[in-house]
Amino acid sequence: MNRLRAMLGFPFGRRPLAALLYALIAFPLALVGFVLTLVGLLVGGALSVTTLGLWLIAVTVRGALALGGLQRVLARGLLGMDIEEPERRPGTGPLGWRRALLADRSGWRAVACALATPFTAVFGYVGVLVGYVWGVLLTLHPVLEHWNYETRRAGDGTERRVSLEFFGFQVDSWPRWLIPVALGLLLLATAAWLLRQALAPHRSWIATLLGPDPADRRIRTLEETRAQAVDDAAATLRRIERDLHDGTQARLVGLAMHLTMIRELIGAGAPADRLLAVVDTAQGNAGQAIADLRNLVKGIHPPVLDQGLDTALATLAADSPLSVEVSADIGERPIPAVESIAYFCAAELLANATKHSGATRATVTVTARDGLLRLSVRDDGRGGAVIGAGSGLTGLLARARTVDGTLACDSPPGGPTVVTVELPC
Repeated sequence: MNRLRAMLGFPFGRRPLAALLYALIAFPLALVGFVLTLVGLLVGGALSVTTLGLWLIAVTVRGALALGGLQRVLARGLLGMDIEEPERRPGTGPLGWRRALLADRSGWRAVACALATPFTAVFGYVGVLVGYVWGVLLTLHPVLEHWNYETRRAGDGTERRVSLEFFGFQVDSWPRWLIPVALGLLLLATAAWLLRQALAPHRSWIATLLGPDPADRRIRTLEETRAQAVDDAAATLRRIERDLHDGTQARLVGLAMHLTMIRELIGAGAPADRLLAVVDTAQGNAGQAIADLRNLVKGIHPPVLDQGLDTALATLAADSPLSVEVSADIGERPIPAVESIAYFCAAELLANATKHSGATRATVTVTARDGLLRLSVRDDGRGGAVIGAGSGLTGLLARARTVDGTLACDSPPGGPTVVTVELPC
């Protein structure tokens, strides 16, 4: 039913008309780019034995990059495609500029796109012709037949007007013209869907070739995640140092002072009640220092994780103020780093549900199959959670990306909120 609704849409809405305009612009633009790029490469290749040939090839690559930039702008404005611009390394000086262009992978990908886009953009023209042009002509056939016809003379000298004929079957009279009208209305009703399908190869092609190279994107992701991991490690060390200095260290200093006092009181023959009071204070400091150390260790690596992620999540659910149901299906135990990330993600998500969403119930589902750990936390809160804008979900996404993981949030207003974390085992 949803697929039928998507096909039978209004063909003259803002988005369908934007796609129509894109299809009408993309093909001529692709033809111009194809001719200029091909001529530049052929002439530059023929003259490559001279310096002029290399300069001409470099200018051709630069032109293909400019054409790719224009295609990205058109795709973003008319199709809603946000194609990220690839990184380029500009050279210094004229020779460096030429060398950088000739060695630029993104430039040669743009050249390949310029040479191939006419063969993909032409499908958009076909979609416009079939869906819109023929749809309008067939729908208006009863009106257009008064002007759009040819006169045919039979052998006996009689003449007749023929406007539309299918394999010798004429549809120029009532009620036969209902056939082209119905067919035209059907084409118009599906015109937007037909155009989307016709533009799909072109969209896929330009998204692949005009975006960042997969290797460059991978390197950038690794650089970002490495920097994030270094920052997280530094922040963790600062937190541990602060907790030890302000908490445990202060309590141990107090314990040492009270032990000194006890020794002095014993030497001075102090009353037992006063001595016991100091002992009680020292004992309290020792117990609190032990508790602080346990919390500190738990924040670094929860000891319960040694028993497995399913047990750790069950313990986490038992300590949560929400009513939490845990479902675990872990075939092969992940590596400790992945278990730790999944645990802390679940802890943060349950804490967010408690503090911000007004939820009363939550469900934690974790599976580990075929080399992928999938953690899903669902709550019945008010929804509206988004990744970014200072949200704690941004930190969780950064944590997941350190092991090439992903995080997705589905939280419509009114709820429910479902956050899914996928981590490679």
